[in-house]
Amino acid sequence: MLFKNFATVGGATLLSRVLGFVRDVMLAAFVGAGPVADAFVVAFRLPNLFRRLFAEGAFNSAFIPLFARSLEEDGERGARQFAGEIAAALFWTLVIVLVLAEIAMPVLVYVLAPGYFSDPAKFDLTVLMARIAFPYLLFMSLLAFVSGILNSFQRFAAAAMAPVMLNVVMGLVLAGIGLSGLEPTPTTGVILVTGVAVAGVVQLAFVAVDLKRLGFSIPLFRPRWTPGVKRLLSLGLPGVLAGGITQINITVGTIIASMQDGANSFLYYADRVYQLPLGVVGIAIGVVLLPNLTRSLRSGHQEEALHLQNRSLEFALALTLPAAVALFLIPREIIDVLFGRGEFGQEAINQTAWALMAFSIGLPAFVLNKVLSPGYFSREDTKTPMYFAGVAMVINVVLAIGLFPFLAHVGIAVATSVAGWVNTGLLALLLYKRGHFELDTAALKRLPLLFIASVLMGAVVLGLAIFVPGAHAERFLVRAGHLAILVLAGMVSFAVFVQLTGAVNFVAYAKRLRSRKTAPKT
Repeated sequence: MLFKNFATVGGATLLSRVLGFVRDVMLAAFVGAGPVADAFVVAFRLPNLFRRLFAEGAFNSAFIPLFARSLEEDGERGARQFAGEIAAALFWTLVIVLVLAEIAMPVLVYVLAPGYFSDPAKFDLTVLMARIAFPYLLFMSLLAFVSGILNSFQRFAAAAMAPVMLNVVMGLVLAGIGLSGLEPTPTTGVILVTGVAVAGVVQLAFVAVDLKRLGFSIPLFRPRWTPGVKRLLSLGLPGVLAGGITQINITVGTIIASMQDGANSFLYYADRVYQLPLGVVGIAIGVVLLPNLTRSLRSGHQEEALHLQNRSLEFALALTLPAAVALFLIPREIIDVLFGRGEFGQEAINQTAWALMAFSIGLPAFVLNKVLSPGYFSREDTKTPMYFAGVAMVINVVLAIGLFPFLAHVGIAVATSVAGWVNTGLLALLLYKRGHFELDTAALKRLPLLFIASVLMGAVVLGLAIFVPGAHAERFLVRAGHLAILVLAGMVSFAVFVQLTGAVNFVAYAKRLRSRKTAPKT
């Protein structure tokens, strides 16, 4: 069931990321990496910054364990009461934040991108676009709330499919821009961010329909200081601070990058590529593991909880390690095929590829963070991850500022990766010391073998990248074919190496599956 849920969420996330790539390919082709693209990146980042602060960082980590407890101890009626109290508090908090942000938008844009202030036209466009995009925060935070309820009932599909709607809407908007032949002008930027706001409404409606199918209604209350709200706040505040620390990292990177023309765009496109494996694997694990781990611990099944964590760790690294190796070794080939057309020239390709290489170093750490954090959140400990995030923030800021004069935007990506490893290492160490996590015999055997298989796969991919022609061909189809060969060779060689090393026994799995299919039904 665990891996079935991983597959459900991961598959939906993969579809979303593929459509996201289509969206970003069109964005690169029609908007490029110029002033309008820079303005869009900051305008889109602002609501997402607050969304991760209120929704993903603080809210889910605190709400899901409390809702699961309410459902178990008070039944569905008590859970409805709790959900209604939280919904009222969340909605009106978000409305206040939204109003204040719209008023203070020039200040927020200046803080996030001070380098834009020297170009009044670019600065004013960013402020306008950010004001249009910011209501996205309200819709996405309510989406996180509804998704938390659905996930607690083991309904993962709708919430996982919701991000697909964003990419569908934005894809249609960009297709309209392309077909209309619009140049990268302020009008184009306004159209883009209007699409973001519309997509937020569509996504929220998508999960609301599934909640209605579930038959779980949320009562409407006025905001009240109830014990449930107080408990959520006490657990969620450290999550807000931890999420705030994470967003400070992003904000510092955006501020520094605003000092270099095109840097925010380079980092954005590189981020989109490495977010594919991070999203598919990390989000799937984070969404599925927390409610399952909470349920196991509430039932007193410590061994089951340990098993869930170990299998999640193996699943994460089996998909992340080879992806990280590939992104590190062939970043230029990937960026060239995905984005190298239209307004996105060779200089943008090269600069984005360097950033992707730096991000790939931290990819396993970012995914492992999703595996380890539920070990704290399921025990209603949100303070410890906050402290560790604070340590990582200091390291990230110091490194980003120190490396930028020498490595430009690539230094920001390096700082992000190093800070990610520090945070993950601290989470793992304390979980182990508390006796809440330990590698079992199977994991101790498989993890080194997965690493060896990934390195061997990397050698195959690098050899083909060097000796098989086509990477620098003028025709796009030749370059795309070359990348397809590298990807296919990487997948096949990794599968062979994990079989040969014994990291995964595909033959045994196939026999087990065959025996299940042929077993007589009783």
